[in-house]
Amino acid sequence: MTDKLTGTDRDTALKPLLENGWTLADDRDALQKTFQFKNFVEAFGWMTKLAIWAEKWNHHPEWFNVYKTVEVTLSTHDAGGLTEKDVKLAEKMDALA
Repeated sequence: MTDKLTGTDRDTALKPLLENGWTLADDRDALQKTFQFKNFVEAFGWMTKLAIWAEKWNHHPEWFNVYKTVEVTLSTHDAGGLTEKDVKLAEKMDALA
């Protein structure tokens, strides 16, 4: 099991993500971001690339896709909140977007 991020470690890990458009969910300990692409093919292609990373890292996002928009929520359910796994996946999502 992965430990939940707390204190200074949490602040340090989340700061660059929050500066890059990620937000904290209002209703639970999770990161959220909406990604916009040129069209459905680009959005779905991005999701496909990320699905391979998510499977490799055994950490799967909650996401919702309509046409060119993908809404993402990241949280580590077995830890009850945000962990390094979420930070790592968020960074990969930004890099591939």
